[in-house]
Amino acid sequence: MTAQPAHDHLVTDRSLLSTKAYGTGRHLAARQSLYRWQTPSHDLPGIVVDELTGVRGAVADVGCGNGQFVARLREDCPNLFVLPMDVSHGILGAIPGAVVTDVQQLPIADGVLSAVLALHMLYHVEDQSQAVRELGRVLAPGGIAIVSTNSQADKRELEQLWRRAAGDVLGIQEGPARVQLSARFTLEDAPAILGTVFGEIRTIPLSGVIEVTDADPVVAHLASYEAWADRMGVPFRETIERARERVNETIRAEGAFRVTCLGGILVCRGTRR
Repeated sequence: MTAQPAHDHLVTDRSLLSTKAYGTGRHLAARQSLYRWQTPSHDLPGIVVDELTGVRGAVADVGCGNGQFVARLREDCPNLFVLPMDVSHGILGAIPGAVVTDVQQLPIADGVLSAVLALHMLYHVEDQSQAVRELGRVLAPGGIAIVSTNSQADKRELEQLWRRAAGDVLGIQEGPARVQLSARFTLEDAPAILGTVFGEIRTIPLSGVIEVTDADPVVAHLASYEAWADRMGVPFRETIERARERVNETIRAEGAFRVTCLGGILVCRGTRR
């Protein structure tokens, strides 16, 4: 795997995840909002809805965050009973029927779900193998698991921006890497991990380019990592502001600041029992 050992425990720290990182939906919303400037745009909830066409019964959205997918499923899939679940009580907010739980030990009986979602969240799980076993355990025969994450190559321009801005602040050529959430469970790693439980895995790659002519969306995305600020090895706020200056410099010189994206959805069937 492509994990960053120095940051692994920070990405999986349950106390941190349920308070500073996802105690509210603010930081997650900032990361999600950057995709409004992506071309082509991808309707991720719509893709999930399409994949669940014909499915009936109960579906759990494990690690549902601010409920973006829950709301869409409840609107577009009236034949499904949607169960929102997350490790953080705070981020669940006013999502009706939400349950606080850990994917490593789901409070669901064996084989009762028609589908289970684990969207951009397995990189936060300490024991990913156990989590994937749980996803398989709760599925009924013929059930479907839908998982998503990002590629190793996703948003490399933001990592470069961060390191150069940090280097400027520290007076060196390039500063230390920031915490990269997806690094513990990338699009490249995911099939092998999921394949220990599921016999059929289909990947839907989602690529695009984010292009902004205003620094604010990029700065908000970087600032959304505030929960890990004291472990990034640089003065966080100063680095954020230097990043803003660098983005503005690029916009003035090139007309826009561009970020290449590569994520994906993995559709898993054929639970090995």
